[in-house]
Amino acid sequence: MKIMEVSPFSEDAKMLMEELSSTLEFLTGSSGQNSIQLVDLTKPNAKFVVAYEKGMPVGCGSFRPLTPDIAEIKRMYAKYPGQQIGKTILLHLEALAKKSGYKKIWLETRVKNRNAVAFYQKNGYSKIENYGKYEHIPEAICFAKVLD
Repeated sequence: MKIMEVSPFSEDAKMLMEELSSTLEFLTGSSGQNSIQLVDLTKPNAKFVVAYEKGMPVGCGSFRPLTPDIAEIKRMYAKYPGQQIGKTILLHLEALAKKSGYKKIWLETRVKNRNAVAFYQKNGYSKIENYGKYEHIPEAICFAKVLD
């Protein structure tokens, strides 16, 4: 698998994020599109990546700054479950975030999205109080991980 930094406006990125939005809409009733402006993913200290397998886009993920020390994971998606695509992307994003000077990563998903909740817990993320715009949304669940 090859992971490349790309523009969130690239064709591969747009296609993967459309698939993600459809999946989230089906699972949770919300596409998640209101939680991010793609331009935020082009700012300094933000990254967007696409994973490729045999030249085909199979997943994506990104982070943006919340504070100088905290990056927020956004738009994580693996096209084929159970093939370590998500884990590979997440580890890559964590390494990029650490290299960019972040000390922690935060993220939000929906309680209903049990696979995502289990995925983040399995990968070392701990539940935290809902932050920012998720503070008063009971359907949201937030996680954090300290970057070693």
